[in-house]
Amino acid sequence: MADALEDLLSKQAITEVLYRYCRGLDRMDREMCDTVWHPGGTGDYGAIFSGTGAEFLDWVWPVHASLRRHSHQITNVLIEVDGDRAISEAYVTVCLRSEPAPGHLVDIVSRGRYVDQWARRDGRWAIEHRRYVDDLTNLHDVPESPMTDEAHTGAARDRTDPSYELFA
Repeated sequence: MADALEDLLSKQAITEVLYRYCRGLDRMDREMCDTVWHPGGTGDYGAIFSGTGAEFLDWVWPVHASLRRHSHQITNVLIEVDGDRAISEAYVTVCLRSEPAPGHLVDIVSRGRYVDQWARRDGRWAIEHRRYVDDLTNLHDVPESPMTDEAHTGAARDRTDPSYELFA
């Protein structure tokens, strides 16, 4: 029973790292994202990026900053734990809203999977290697309307977002 409980605790900790990665990107919280990979951990995002986790964040940060909004969701998390090592597959949907020309909004919606190798070091689970598998991507023109005016959503891409009031 103790082993089963330890596996469940490990799976929950890994799942929360996956969620923290998405939250960190969407809130543009680099400090939070820096906790996702172990130092020297790597990421392979196919044709768009290959290198360390820190290098990926250096690359993706200005890309995300240039967007009007973005939202990442994790689903279908499958994790296998073996002591201080684990593997996982997590489905991810990312919606990126760009404005390539004034008044012309485009949503890029990608669905893929994070196929990760994990390690627990000093009691902390983090990624040793990530491979992003892109399953499908769609582009959508979005008519500008009151619904696309982010000034009225209450969401923020920084620590002024309402979620920071709860998760101090």
